[in-house]
Amino acid sequence: MNMWVRQIHRWLSMAFTAGVLAYIVAMGQGQPPAWLGLFALLPLILLLVSGLYLFALPHAARWRSGGRAISQSESNGRQAAAPPGWVP
Repeated sequence: MNMWVRQIHRWLSMAFTAGVLAYIVAMGQGQPPAWLGLFALLPLILLLVSGLYLFALPHAARWRSGGRAISQSESNGRQAAAPPGWVP
């Protein structure tokens, strides 16, 4: 699902850019219609939602793992060495 959200976020950014460029071109030809400003607003709102989701992903993963960061040695399947003076 994360890959879908990332892909949608990329396409939304292109739609937002196209909407802003269309609005700039319309402004160059006179007063643009009001609905044209909303044309860029919809992708912007969807970008906000998908961006917040993508921002929260690493924090949610840390929260699900019990609040501890996974070290490099644990991710390789080896046991991490205990710090000096640590007693189980």
